[in-house]
Order: sequence, then C-alpha cells, then structure tokens
Amino acid sequence: MSMSASTWERFAEKLRQASRKKSVRTPFGVRMSDGESFLVGDGEPRFWLQSRGSAGDRALSSMDLFQVGDAFIAGAFDIDGDVVEAFAARRVFSDFHPIVWIRRFAPLALGARGQRKKDDEAIAAHYDEDADFFRTFLDDEFRCYTHGVFTADTEPLEAAMANKMRYAYDALELTPGARVIEVGGGWGAFLQFGSEQGARVTSLTLSRASEAFMNDLAKERGYDEARVVRQHLFAYEGEGETYDALVNMGVTEHLPDYETTLRRYAALVRPGGRVYLDAVAMRRKHHLSSFMSRHIYPGRSTPLVLHDYLACVARSGQFRVRTVIEDTHNYMLTCRAWALRLDAAREQVADRWGQETYLKFRAFLWGSTAGFVTGQLEAYRVVLERLGTPDPAPLPT
Repeated sequence: MSMSASTWERFAEKLRQASRKKSVRTPFGVRMSDGESFLVGDGEPRFWLQSRGSAGDRALSSMDLFQVGDAFIAGAFDIDGDVVEAFAARRVFSDFHPIVWIRRFAPLALGARGQRKKDDEAIAAHYDEDADFFRTFLDDEFRCYTHGVFTADTEPLEAAMANKMRYAYDALELTPGARVIEVGGGWGAFLQFGSEQGARVTSLTLSRASEAFMNDLAKERGYDEARVVRQHLFAYEGEGETYDALVNMGVTEHLPDYETTLRRYAALVRPGGRVYLDAVAMRRKHHLSSFMSRHIYPGRSTPLVLHDYLACVARSGQFRVRTVIEDTHNYMLTCRAWALRLDAAREQVADRWGQETYLKFRAFLWGSTAGFVTGQLEAYRVVLERLGTPDPAPLPT
C-alpha cells in the first residue's frame, strides 16, 4: 500500500494527537513498507514499528490495537529496539471493540453449567499447547507458570520459583502428611514441591496436556500420594473429607465469580486450614485488551481486582485474611525472564510450533512486562484462614 501525501499527513497528525492526549512521552518511529517514515515525540526514538508489507501498512495506519495485534502475530510488522517501551506505548492506539466484549460474556446467560463448559474450552485453548512449548521459557526446576519471588533483580528465575514454593508451603503451615487441594496444577510445580516435603497433593486441572504431564511426573518421581483430577473446581466434590490447605497459583484470573469460588473453598478446606493464592491484578474487572481477549485468554478470564476480592472474603463469614503482599515488581521480573528465554528459543519455537505461536506469546510476555512497568498490571500474594473450630488433635496414646 503506497500512502498518498494527504493520507500520510492525516495518519501522522492522528498519531501525534493521540500521543499528546494519552500522555505517551516515549519517542518512537514508524516506517512503512515503501520506506516512508516519521518520528513521534521528541528525542531519539526508543523503538521503531517496521511494516513488512501492505497488511502491516493497513494495520499501523488504522491506529486500532485489535488490527495491530493481529498484524503483529501474522508477522506483518516487527518491533526494532526497546520492546518493553513499544508495548507500553500501546495506549496510542484505540481499543474499543464491543463485539469482542459481548462474545466473551454471552456464555454468562447459559448458567453455571454453561459457564463451566466455556471455562473448560477457554482454558484448554491456552494451556493445551505441548508441555515442551511452555518449557522453552519457564523455569527448569518447577515449570511454574506464575510469578517467582526474587530476593534481588539479578537472581535466577529458578531460585525465585523455589523461593515462592517455599513461601507458599510455609504460609500454609503444612507438615508431612498434610492433605492439600491445588486449583490449577499447570506443569506440576506445587505437586512436585509439596510431594517432596511429604504433603499429599491433589491437583485439579482442566487441560489434558497438564493432566498427562502431572501424571507422568508423579509416576516417574514416585509421588505415590499425589492425585491429578481433570475437573472444574465448581464440579469437584472432594474425597469425602476436607483438606488441610488449598493452593491456587495464578488461577484466580480464571475464577472471576469470587463469591462462588470462596464457597467452594470453604466446602473443601477444614476449619483452621489455610488458602494460598497469587494473581495478576488490575483496578477494574474485565478490562483486558482485545488482543488478550482474542488470542491469549478467551472466555471470562480477568485479572484479580483485590479490593473486590477482599470485600467478598469479608462478606463470606468463612475466611479471614492473614497476609496480603504486593508483588508487581516480582511479576515484572518473571515476565521479563520468560520473554528473554522465549526470544532465545525463537528458532526452535517457530520450527516446532509455528511462527504465529512464537509471535503470539512474544506479544503476551513482553506486553505483560510492559503492563507491570506502567502500572496497568499489579500482582499479589494472599493467604486466607478458614474460620471455625478445627477438630481437636488426638490425645497421645
């Protein structure tokens, strides 16, 4: 697409106006496929948006985040320079797409069973990628798909994940033989850590790939007390008795009905038992970008809204809050580490799973890093305690 002088000037002026209006101060450049280029902002550009053809030209000139996101994962344009700053500047582009929003939440009219079915489908769409794909960028020890806890910015990702596992285990006050229910087992991070400490862990998952991976892990490492159940939390009835603790690492985003979720927790955790959760957070619910809604987390997934969640905890009458820790910097460091590892494995990922998969997750991981840097995203660790009187300990014989 060769843009006429008048069209080009309208596009350039539109970008400048949007930049001023939305307080985007990072200077950057746009270079179209015919070689024409211009700068936005003052100073040396921190990055360039480089179109590779007419599709990239159309997407960039639309100034629409939905089209820009589609064009990026199709390889129609690339980013040269500071990738984090590029994604942080996405507010320059409009992102109002009511049809996308309606499609996400139409399943609410189907009732609880319909919601669970849609949750199953949406989560499978993300997590049913080959486990080997996720292992190209996750930590080598636990394969944990949520943030680590860093003691220093330069600490290795593996150490940060070990720190987080230990924190969760200790915060739950677990001892060998404790029965733990985990919501969303992923690639077996807590199943592994908890089992190695002597806990009896039951991990719920909705992903067939996750289920197979954790079953193989438990068999190979001899975790005889571990169980893996492919079932939605809201449908799981337990094993006839309550658990000593519940672990939820990064799954609250997929459980936006806080009241129902807390009722299920209360039904599964004994009085005096604890709940550990960590989550990405935002200030408003269901405020994901159209790119995230379409390509990364379809369905009803939405970051935690902490003040709403804690209000539901207070109203529940079933739990009290023991700990809240703000973890935004930790999640930024985690996403940055993941993104760097994914970029380092670019050729392997593109060869095995396709260039589109690589670009989709590249946008996801660098975009999330930028979200934490700009404050659009936050993160928290939360520990709850189940109210009520626990059963008395047995007298020594």
